[in-house]
Amino acid sequence: MNNLKKIGMTALAASLVSTSVFAGELTVSGTASVTYENYTTKEVGIVGNKTFSQGNEINFNGGGELDNGMTVAVHFQLDEGTNSGINTATPSNNLFDNHSVTVSSDAMGTFVFSGHGGSSAQSALDTTAAGDIFDNFDATAGIAATSTFRSSKAGNNNLKYTLPNVVDGLSAAVSYQPGGNASAGGASSTAYGLTYTGVEGLTVSYGYGEDNATSSIESEVTTMSASYAYGPVTVAVSESENDEKTNTDQTLKSVAVSYTISDNLSVKYGEETLETPAWVKDAEYTSISVAYTSGGMTISAGSQSAENAEGAVADADVDYNYLGLSFAF
Repeated sequence: MNNLKKIGMTALAASLVSTSVFAGELTVSGTASVTYENYTTKEVGIVGNKTFSQGNEINFNGGGELDNGMTVAVHFQLDEGTNSGINTATPSNNLFDNHSVTVSSDAMGTFVFSGHGGSSAQSALDTTAAGDIFDNFDATAGIAATSTFRSSKAGNNNLKYTLPNVVDGLSAAVSYQPGGNASAGGASSTAYGLTYTGVEGLTVSYGYGEDNATSSIESEVTTMSASYAYGPVTVAVSESENDEKTNTDQTLKSVAVSYTISDNLSVKYGEETLETPAWVKDAEYTSISVAYTSGGMTISAGSQSAENAEGAVADADVDYNYLGLSFAF
């Protein structure tokens, strides 16, 4: 009799579990890469470096449609490295990285809560036309880590809402980053972004965001960008401005041209200029890259250069070359 009860309870439990996840599914994807990088400079007293590095991540995406027509999705990323969002004391020991919950419907729009790794409605748009070349030179070969463009505030516990489609080709989003550095008089930050794709081949975006985390350096950041694809050629331009209370305003301008030679092979050339009133010279960056894709494999190579990267009279001019092999599965 007891055995029959156990069998009955087991069958009931299985039935309840099956019903609760009937409309959902879980998918797993990932990437793995190996990259060779070489930094060189002619500046006296500054040494370049050559390195090999490995990249890897696994993404879990689950969700499904509810009875009321809403769709719920959850995202988790396994990615060992300093971006992980659990152990702040020793982040290199973490495996659990970006994670978020998304609730959406055609009538309501899309609401995303990012527990870690969130972007503001503005920072989601501020990748330069050339692909943020300056990011590859932060704190390398004698260049300070501060030689970078600062976006609007975004990060853990970020909330972003994308409005439902009311105008063909127009996407609108707003975001809210709660809190700030209370000891420094910080406050919450907001942002919004607009993207228009109503003309074939054309994409135009505008974004505005705040960084109120610290009252002494509150800033407002704007981004404008446009790209046009005609056949195999795409031309893109972008400009972002960061206006702060102190004399550290920034302007980041960029242009790029890419050419798709075939379904597998493409090349791209880009330029960036980073300006700030506190610098003697503007920082200038250039990049040329090529990528070959076959199935889930991509081989990429590129050469980049940074001139006046710290804006000083005696500055470090650095060259950066890379060769990468990546797999998507």
